[in-house]
Amino acid sequence: MTTPSADATVLALDLGGTQIRAAVVRADGSRIGRAASATPVGSGPAAIVAACISTLQQARDAARVEDAAAVARLVGIGISSPGPIDPWRGIAVEPPNLGPDFPGTDLAGPISAALNLPTLLEHDTKVAILGERAFGAGRGIDDLLYITISTGLGGAVISGGRLYTGPDDTGIEIGHAPITLDGPRCACGGIGHLEAHASGVALARTGGEAAASGASPWLAAWLAAHPKGEVSAKEVSEAAAAGDRVAQALIDHALLAISRAVSGFVNVFNPSRIIIGGSFAEAHWKVLHSRIQGEIGDNSFKVPGRRVSVHPAELGGDVSLAGCHPMVVERIGNPEWERAVAVKSKGDTR
Repeated sequence: MTTPSADATVLALDLGGTQIRAAVVRADGSRIGRAASATPVGSGPAAIVAACISTLQQARDAARVEDAAAVARLVGIGISSPGPIDPWRGIAVEPPNLGPDFPGTDLAGPISAALNLPTLLEHDTKVAILGERAFGAGRGIDDLLYITISTGLGGAVISGGRLYTGPDDTGIEIGHAPITLDGPRCACGGIGHLEAHASGVALARTGGEAAASGASPWLAAWLAAHPKGEVSAKEVSEAAAAGDRVAQALIDHALLAISRAVSGFVNVFNPSRIIIGGSFAEAHWKVLHSRIQGEIGDNSFKVPGRRVSVHPAELGGDVSLAGCHPMVVERIGNPEWERAVAVKSKGDTR
């Protein structure tokens, strides 16, 4: 397979637990022909794959109206998916939010056959860091740490210009790095993980506890007015903004956990730049950035601590669509990638 030309375009798919989005991504990162549909999780794996194919077809057809020449330059399809996944075989290994029967589903194969294009699958956080490096806050930087903080907390690393995956693509699960010796228990079952301290899920849990116990007057009042509702990170943020001290303390704890962990990641990964995105980071960016800088100054080694800079992500919700372009273009026709596919397809995990 030949290496794509400089003006090659990619058909991108962002598969999530609630929504499937697609677009054609041009070489400059611009997205055209956007299409979206609900993820039919309750209907099973075949329905989800069919919805992916339909959404991609809609995006391709809409893009043809906007820029027919761009569609003529399509070289492949990129899929950004929750992990764990097997990028070499294009299989969803164990995504947590796509239904109990979805693990083991072949995503790339049926999609490639339906649209007659080479199709590559990658974990959404790894796609995101590729997007930010190509078109966003990481342009021209060869040593990057990307962190996203929203419902969950995830990350990815580029070191020396190369995406780190590990032997089975589960590398850099920073949300599941233990940062305390005891509690709270993470949704994955582990103890003291970063995600259990600092994420939308964590704030929903602690906010719910504060509402039920009455410790937070604002959240208790909200729960009384919504007896069938569940406290989310949104309500905790609203309570803090309204002056509720307990809710503010919960957010402060999350900010401290993230900032302290990031100062350790500087020592572990030695990045030149840290890019942080996600809804929680966006909502609290000014305070989060200040606290991260302070923790790096207090806890990171001086040489990497002085060099590293911390930036907000630039691509927002489109990061996984944009990132499909460099992911596909860098792998199609790449002998190193083709060798890895050949090895991994035989079940070798070296």
